[in-house]
Amino acid sequence: MPLNQKTLDALKQTIESRRAALLAEIEAGVARSRSESYGRLAGEVTDRGDESVADLMVDIGNAEVARDAQELRALDAALERLASGSYGQCADCTRDIGVERLRASPGASRCIECQRVAEQRLAHPSEPRL
Repeated sequence: MPLNQKTLDALKQTIESRRAALLAEIEAGVARSRSESYGRLAGEVTDRGDESVADLMVDIGNAEVARDAQELRALDAALERLASGSYGQCADCTRDIGVERLRASPGASRCIECQRVAEQRLAHPSEPRL
């Protein structure tokens, strides 16, 4: 069943709020990575343990920013779908995406079944065969 205008408006507000929060998180993460140099994280006298902890901290910071940027792209795409009138339709099967799913993940572009299939393909990519 297509979403009614009241539900669409509420979801748009959710998307815009989450988008603003993500932008702030990304900005803070980038600022933090600029202020925390590898040398500062590892310390002046480093050993392999200090180096590995510093590497881990840098990698985690980078992964957090990358994850937030990916979610931001999904929300931007959701806003585009809202504007075009296709928001709430599965990108794969074109069936309606459940409103509960959209409330939980407003950037969702697939219904639960198609998302499950897509995740299984990513987790187990087909291997080349002779």
